Amino acid sequence: MTLEFSGYAGLSDSEADARIRRARTTLGERLVILGHHYQRDEVFQHADFTGDSLKLSREAAASKAAYIVFCGVHFMAEVADILSRDDQTAILPDLDAGCSMADMANLESVERAWRELAALLDVENEVTPVTYINSAADLKAFCGDHGGVVCTSSNAGRILDWCYQQRSKVLFFPDQHLGRNTAYAQGMPLESMVVWDYEKPQGGLTATEIKEAKIILWKGFCSVHQMFQAEQIDNFKARYPETKVIAHPESSFAVCQKSDAVGSTEMIIKTVAASPEGTRWLVATELNLVNRLHQQFQHQNKSVHFMSPTVCLCSTMYRIDPQHLAWILENLVEGWVVNPIKVEAATASSARLALQRMLDISA
Repeated sequence: MTLEFSGYAGLSDSEADARIRRARTTLGERLVILGHHYQRDEVFQHADFTGDSLKLSREAAASKAAYIVFCGVHFMAEVADILSRDDQTAILPDLDAGCSMADMANLESVERAWRELAALLDVENEVTPVTYINSAADLKAFCGDHGGVVCTSSNAGRILDWCYQQRSKVLFFPDQHLGRNTAYAQGMPLESMVVWDYEKPQGGLTATEIKEAKIILWKGFCSVHQMFQAEQIDNFKARYPETKVIAHPESSFAVCQKSDAVGSTEMIIKTVAASPEGTRWLVATELNLVNRLHQQFQHQNKSVHFMSPTVCLCSTMYRIDPQHLAWILENLVEGWVVNPIKVEAATASSARLALQRMLDISA
């Protein structure tokens, strides 16, 4: 009989930490723990591999582990399941760890949009669907089934280049900002972009707007990156004019245009690491990562600051805590798998096709 979480909820972080370490020792190579960059330090310290969701899933699939415990959010564990071997099981410590951005596009609303576009366009020959990896498995499968592809924040530019070699238009979901910032950086004018409001008939757009658009951006966004504003950059640089600004492309167009560099979490880490000693950075991405960078490079006299004056954590990622991790691992020690993430076979097959297209394009 599985161990109930109620017996772990009251543990202090130090008690949970000790139990995590004991369970890890017992499980040995049967276990791999993945830690996303946005994860809290109390959990991040236990990760065998750290990074973004795709990198972590590929590392796990290549490992000997039978159990892949993903300290991230739901769509990340789905990707781990899709890319892992049949003898591996992906586990999410807290099933309530979702992603508000991913929830802004579901299969029903995307299929409805596709039907509405089909009334105006030859969608199968004119439109390539692209889903950000921050999306549910069934949306990745939708892209796989319709000649589309998955993208990440680091390869979105190459993905869009490929898309326009296939068809004349792109339907990009769920994050409008990544789509807009990437397309603009590729030379596309803002006038060629429209936003599809999934709560309105025909996305709230006219037939002419749809037919003239080169990229149709889903009205989705990241609640964390939505906090960053261009005025915050102006205010900070008024005090520290030497500051370099770096932003994740999930940030708004205005923020990215005022930034010295724009890129994925891996790119942000590498850029700050490679900068000269004494550099001051203002960073538009999740707080745990920014604080970690500040601590990591203090010895080089680098100052790394969070852009928003309001503290904004990824609240769903924050659900993964030491107590849930201890609960998951001690159940594994007892032979019980709790919170497994399993994508239905047909969905996984189509999603894997879209992911493989992405990997082939990015190779």
